[in-house]
Amino acid sequence: MRVSTAGIVEIAGHEGIVPAPYLDSAGVWTWGVGHTAAAGDPDPARMDRAMPRNLDAAVIAALRQFKLDLAIYADRVRTAIRVPLRPHEFDALVSFDFNTGGIFKARLTRAINAGERDAARHFMGWVRPPEIRTRRAAEMALFRTGNYRANGDLVPVWRTDGKGRLRGIIQRMHGAELIGWLDGTPLPPVIAPQP
Repeated sequence: MRVSTAGIVEIAGHEGIVPAPYLDSAGVWTWGVGHTAAAGDPDPARMDRAMPRNLDAAVIAALRQFKLDLAIYADRVRTAIRVPLRPHEFDALVSFDFNTGGIFKARLTRAINAGERDAARHFMGWVRPPEIRTRRAAEMALFRTGNYRANGDLVPVWRTDGKGRLRGIIQRMHGAELIGWLDGTPLPPVIAPQP
């Protein structure tokens, strides 16, 4: 099973695209679409922290890394879950693991594998820092209902201050644009020129 197109847009919408390294709400150096050193190289803590001059090229690089990271987390979910899943359930679990790295130790995983009737409630066992509660609720709802519209169809592209802090949204990318770039059939422009 692979992450669906709607699942890719949903995960990217939760994460956003940040073309320079920043400290996430837990104080972890992050870059691109939620990429941290836990997913492998490159290590965002060792990257140039300045906002890139060529935002299109930086977004494309971030999306290439996102595609690699998605494959890693999808494989982790396929390994951890031993029961059949619907596509939307799989997507919700990949989103969860992409954000937490906790698929192998979560009570959620044990409950799903045990066939617990309302296993999805265990998404809410991972709500630290508190800002993540909305995402967990959206993942739980996606798992239960297949509703992919937690973020609409827009993925924010964020600016940083060059010191690791987010400084506002530059642009919002439509899901179709994001998928086009991931599939190698871009729909221009990714980022409108800034004044």
